[in-house]
Amino acid sequence: MRRWKARIGLRTRLVLAFLLVAAIGAGTTAALTYPAARTAILVQAQDTAVSSFRDQIEQWPTALPADRRALQQWVQQLARRGKPHPWVVFAEYGSLRISSGTRPVSTVITPELRRAALATPGGSFQRVNKAGMPWLTVAVPTVFTAGRTTRPTGLVLYAVMPLTDEETNIRAMLTAARDGALPGLVAALVPALLAARSVLRPVRDLRTAARSMGSGRFDTRIQCKGSDELADLARTFNESAAELEQTVRELREAEARARRFASDVSHELRTPLTGMLAVTEVLDEDAADLAPDTAAAVRLISAETGKLAHLVEDLMEISRFDARAAELNTDEVDVAQAIRKTLTSRHWTDPTQIVTDLPDGIRARLDPRRFDIVIANLVGNALRHGSAPVAIRLRTTTCRGGAPGADWPDTGTGANGASWLVAEVADSGPGIPEQVLPHIFERFYKADAARTRSEGSGLGLAITLENVRLHRGTLRAANGPQGGAVFTVEIPLAGGEATECSV
Repeated sequence: MRRWKARIGLRTRLVLAFLLVAAIGAGTTAALTYPAARTAILVQAQDTAVSSFRDQIEQWPTALPADRRALQQWVQQLARRGKPHPWVVFAEYGSLRISSGTRPVSTVITPELRRAALATPGGSFQRVNKAGMPWLTVAVPTVFTAGRTTRPTGLVLYAVMPLTDEETNIRAMLTAARDGALPGLVAALVPALLAARSVLRPVRDLRTAARSMGSGRFDTRIQCKGSDELADLARTFNESAAELEQTVRELREAEARARRFASDVSHELRTPLTGMLAVTEVLDEDAADLAPDTAAAVRLISAETGKLAHLVEDLMEISRFDARAAELNTDEVDVAQAIRKTLTSRHWTDPTQIVTDLPDGIRARLDPRRFDIVIANLVGNALRHGSAPVAIRLRTTTCRGGAPGADWPDTGTGANGASWLVAEVADSGPGIPEQVLPHIFERFYKADAARTRSEGSGLGLAITLENVRLHRGTLRAANGPQGGAVFTVEIPLAGGEATECSV
């Protein structure tokens, strides 16, 4: 039933429902009218025939015919006076059987009617269906009166009348009702279509407005007409849309103020922090000549100032992403050399700490500065929160409708798919808890709620994700099959699209 409803539109269902109601109404009317009309037609013919036959017998002389021939003439005369159409009169007197016609009709007279005729002086009648043909049989016993005494003579007269004309009229009435039902349904189709149109027009307007709002046009409204339920629905939609528009406007304004605040604070802090960093560098150089307590305080101030400066730089970078002001300055680079340069500049060259698999010859158009931030943040995160050694692997793949990751269908560049640059950074630590994985790239997210401070700013992975997205790529975090966290960077090369091989 649900699949059937899903395949048939609302308009078709409304029209079918309307036609079904019309058909049920016509059928119910016919079902209630037909028996009453049929009974009325048969009763009218029956009453006329019974009354006429009794009157004819009462008007006949009371003396019985003297012989068979006279009785034959008598029943023939009775038959000619039959109403509403001619009868066949059949007389029974003991073993004597006389009929006014040539057709044998005695078989139509049932034993029940014979018994009733003998028991009822006023006569009886019965409708009989014989060999598919309807008949009306009337039985009237003749009587003679002696003074005040009335006695039966033993002669019973039967009038047998075919009801073919009445049955034909009944069938004609049934045929007319059946034939008139189809034009009635066709006529009902017009108001059904009009009703469906009047119902579906507001629904279509509501669907169009909902789609418009889904695309971000919160000023969409529906024109309200009338005062029915659909008009109330349209007004409710407009009220909800107005409230949603106001809420979204306030949220956007609040978000914009928050972004401006973070950006303004970062800019305002940058200048004094630059001076503080210069002072702490001088103090660090002279810390060896200071008292131990003073030297420890100087080094603490220098370290915290450095962390604050790093946090301010990250906040400024995030604010540029939020304001969509970040741009790519791409250049064709050797990716393996770019990664080695990142490791060397940060003194991550100890083979017991860093293990690399960087094949030469892989070239791509990247923003060298932003790609340097991506690799540095991932390796630094692995060293801080994971465990050495940290493995860095570089490869390319061709995606044929699947997603690169655990199973690589082939490597290199193929004509049937887009080429992708894939860089993996895996550590040897305990891995990332499953409940943390969905939030790993959120800003200032802490896997351990009890830990209030960390060496990083809490924005490193969020900035890394934004830089990868800026390259139309994807960044995924998972746990390796042997343990340890695995971060996979996927960046499309020439002709690639971010949606083809992303997960």
